[in-house]
Amino acid sequence: MPEIRLTEEEIRFATLFESVTGVTPLDVILDSEYSRVIYVVPKNQAAMAVGRGGSNVKLLRQVIGRDVEVVETGDTPEELIKNSLYPARVIMVKVVKAPSGTKTAIATVASGDKGIAIGRNGRNIARARLLAKRYYDIDKIVLT
Repeated sequence: MPEIRLTEEEIRFATLFESVTGVTPLDVILDSEYSRVIYVVPKNQAAMAVGRGGSNVKLLRQVIGRDVEVVETGDTPEELIKNSLYPARVIMVKVVKAPSGTKTAIATVASGDKGIAIGRNGRNIARARLLAKRYYDIDKIVLT
């Protein structure tokens, strides 16, 4: 994984997140295109970060004034992509490298979950692409 450097603004968001949730985020991404803040948290910490009934996320959304999304990290590109497409049921993810050197991830989702994986205005698939590019230099994600 590449070394991630946070800006001062991202560090402020990380500190706020930790004080509200009790979970230290591994990464903070400010996505101005969808007016949201994406927090990457350690494995098995997402439920604690979100809070009962989404209480922590709701509080953060009010304080920040943007949507707040929490994604669990993954040890492999496949695992990270699967986690970033949640709540869609991802059956399999395969990363292939083209002769030109570009990497493409092919994600197979349950038949009724393709719309969930894409999200309103493509925001869920955009989150997966953003994280895959940031951590594993994957250029494209294709849903099947």
